[in-house]
Amino acid sequence: QVQLVESGGGLVQAGGSLRLSCVASGSILGINAMGWYRQVPGKQRELVASIPTGGATTYADSVKGRFTIFRDNAKNTVYLQMNSLKPDDTAVYYCYGNLRSVGGTFVYWGQGTQVTVSS
Repeated sequence: QVQLVESGGGLVQAGGSLRLSCVASGSILGINAMGWYRQVPGKQRELVASIPTGGATTYADSVKGRFTIFRDNAKNTVYLQMNSLKPDDTAVYYCYGNLRSVGGTFVYWGQGTQVTVSS
């Protein structure tokens, strides 16, 4: 069974920084892509950043220049470094992984971590 576990969320003042981490564990044979979405109540989940294996990273326009996504493949971990945070970044952040496992290729999700940016 594959699991994704996030950590690193919390409360920070505007202009501050946070780093989110997401570790994938279980019967993983390979990683096609990992990334982060976020969601606020009443709105659709939106893509924040993604990092495919062997491909280019992508970012939402709203976070370009402030957020950086990177992976440690040896640890099956993806990170999201968030700088110059704004109150509009307040959301629940979800990690996802497009992973190859024994049972096939699926998209897995973490449980979500709350990020709150105060003004």
